[in-house]
Amino acid sequence: MNEELIQYQQQLDQMKAEETAGLHQMGQSSIFGNNNEQNLIQYQLDLREELERIDHLLRGHQLKYDDTGNLKWVEPTDDSMKPFNDKGVQIIMNVISFYLNRNTILSNYSEPMINWKMKDLGDELADLIFMKYEEMGMNTSEKKKQYPIIVREIVDSVHSAYLRAMAGGERESLRTARSVVQNDSMNKQENYPNPKKQFSMFKPTTWGR
Repeated sequence: MNEELIQYQQQLDQMKAEETAGLHQMGQSSIFGNNNEQNLIQYQLDLREELERIDHLLRGHQLKYDDTGNLKWVEPTDDSMKPFNDKGVQIIMNVISFYLNRNTILSNYSEPMINWKMKDLGDELADLIFMKYEEMGMNTSEKKKQYPIIVREIVDSVHSAYLRAMAGGERESLRTARSVVQNDSMNKQENYPNPKKQFSMFKPTTWGR
């Protein structure tokens, strides 16, 4: 009889240990949910990758696979593929950085305002390159042929950022995503059963709890 009681108590202890492990896992899930929310916000607001990509493209860099199968930006073998020198790239990146940032995408713009800003940017950027093209390294006929399309590409990139801010769309998107993550975390906690107080066959005070 004593052996049966001991075995039964061991089973209860094991169940308690499994229950504790489940609570720990639930806590980790809650933390992970918070991390998901934070990661989502950072991903949506972090424009460094886009700025880096534009910088590489302005320098004429090309994406190629290395010996290990990874994509890397490499210098072009043909100098005519470099539309700008270092100074030219820096001048344009300074302009772009004033537009591609968190202040832009978290703002609230109407469509007419966005269209006006894009027209203004296109005109000013075209004038800037036209007046400084030799200083910026666009000093051959082949490089000058790229001038119109580069202006259009830059304006389109900035335009995409402004569209995220149209009618405050980006802010609303972040609020919705945060609500989904928080509700999912709360549902996980509600669906997990409440832990019971430890029962012991050898402690009458725990009987019936």
